[in-house]
Amino acid sequence: MSDWGESILQSLSRHLQSGYPERRRLALRGLLVLSQDPVMVDGVRSLTEKLLELLWDTDGELVRMALSVFLNGVQARGIPISTPTALELVEVLQTLFGYDNIHVQLLSIALFRKVLKLVVEEGKQPLQTHVIQSLLPLFFLSHDENEHLADASWEVLIRALRFLKRRDLKNMLEADKPWWFCDCLVESEKKRVVEFMWQAMPYLESPQEPLQELALRFIGIAAKYLRKGQEEDELIIEVIIDTLQGMTADSPTISNPERND
Repeated sequence: MSDWGESILQSLSRHLQSGYPERRRLALRGLLVLSQDPVMVDGVRSLTEKLLELLWDTDGELVRMALSVFLNGVQARGIPISTPTALELVEVLQTLFGYDNIHVQLLSIALFRKVLKLVVEEGKQPLQTHVIQSLLPLFFLSHDENEHLADASWEVLIRALRFLKRRDLKNMLEADKPWWFCDCLVESEKKRVVEFMWQAMPYLESPQEPLQELALRFIGIAAKYLRKGQEEDELIIEVIIDTLQGMTADSPTISNPERND
């Protein structure tokens, strides 16, 4: 690696932007190997922008490997993450929380946790908005039927609340009072109520019944904070009604409403 590592890195870097998916996969497999070698960590970190672009790719295997390369890099030496990189990472990582691949979800959550830990001090304030936006998706995922995903989401949710210095919300979760948590979250972030409801919407159609119930109950809590006469607020209500009407009549969440009291 001392003699040829730099040349190998340059070659792999060129193929990361290839128009052929298989070449990009091969390049990432090579970077996965290099990212585990302490001699090459700095070189791999120099490809951050190219790797960030790959996180938006529609190829799940590419995304999984790119996330693994990032994790290898931050775990190797615990080097602080700059503000611009942290902001770009958390933006894409939030979209990956709901990815249709358990490995991508777990890796994105693990990397999100590392960003919260390693972002430089001056980057913590700019990151707060993105961290607030992550709270509800992490809350839902902490109730997923997959125990590994649920546990990882719970741990990162607690860390995110510490990052935001929201001891009130953290205490409610740890006291097993999820509905107090939901109500307090929306109450303290009223300007985000529509955003929160949009985040909850996909879970109404989740194949997991508990997540459907969770989403329905959260939307009920959030709805009381909507403002009459506001176009955006009324639009979300229309969409929710259409979604509920489209759900099958024999859905346990719909047919057994007393469970949602």
